[in-house]
Amino acid sequence: MRVFRSAIAVCALAILAVGSAAWAQAVVTASDLTRLEATAADITRQLDALKKSDPSLATDVSHTLADLNDEITYLKVKMRREGSVTRDEYASLRDRLETLSVKARGEKVSAQPTMKDDPVATGAGVVPVGTELDVRLQTALNSGTAKLEQRFEATTLLDYASGRTVLVPAGATVRGFVSSVKPAGKVDRRGSLTLSFDEIRIDGRSYRLRAVVTRAIDSKMGDDTTRIGAGAVVGAILGGIIGGGKGALLGVLVGGGGTMAATDGTDVDVPAGTILRIRLDQPLDTAGR
Repeated sequence: MRVFRSAIAVCALAILAVGSAAWAQAVVTASDLTRLEATAADITRQLDALKKSDPSLATDVSHTLADLNDEITYLKVKMRREGSVTRDEYASLRDRLETLSVKARGEKVSAQPTMKDDPVATGAGVVPVGTELDVRLQTALNSGTAKLEQRFEATTLLDYASGRTVLVPAGATVRGFVSSVKPAGKVDRRGSLTLSFDEIRIDGRSYRLRAVVTRAIDSKMGDDTTRIGAGAVVGAILGGIIGGGKGALLGVLVGGGGTMAATDGTDVDVPAGTILRIRLDQPLDTAGR
């Protein structure tokens, strides 16, 4: 059984690696660039309302949008002249546009989102405030190289159910951004990194999410953890790691507001595959599924 489970884990990791390679090589099309233009146009429309509620923020968003529009134009010209645009170039610009869209809606980009009275705080299809989900980070992050508002993705490890209804299935994509970062320096040698989560995709639909990290777990710690992701054994293994008290990511301390600080006088290094436990700071309404 031990050999069988290890084989499942190896297969799962191989599938993930093939999928990642395929994504990296995916061709960027003219339709992709058109979607970037559509996102920019949406932000422009959002600016009208923002100018009335927060003129200063509206000015900042407008200036940033002008720069991003220039980059969209650059990619269009590059595709016309060279015939192709790299997936990294496209993804970077897409992520910055999406982060700017969050700002344009007047939502604070912070590690601790402002709590508001919510009429759907409880009820069918709602995941309540305080709920914790375990997600696997898909993007390596380091306080020495990460950029403010850099986007990243993670995937949920376990189903979250209310009764017999699964509200958040395993494998759902959770997206977030770096809301603060400080590299290790000569004076203050301890780097720090704060990750905030603002979107979850379930069955092809996007839902607003507000969550922060409460714990980081090294997925490579010990023989048991290599099997995380092997289907039926996920719950038992993850529960054992956390319940056994040995789940902290070595060299990282998670503080208030989800800030991860290095404990050994270096930069915070969070490899791809790290398991993050995140806490919802606003209700997650999935009633429309």
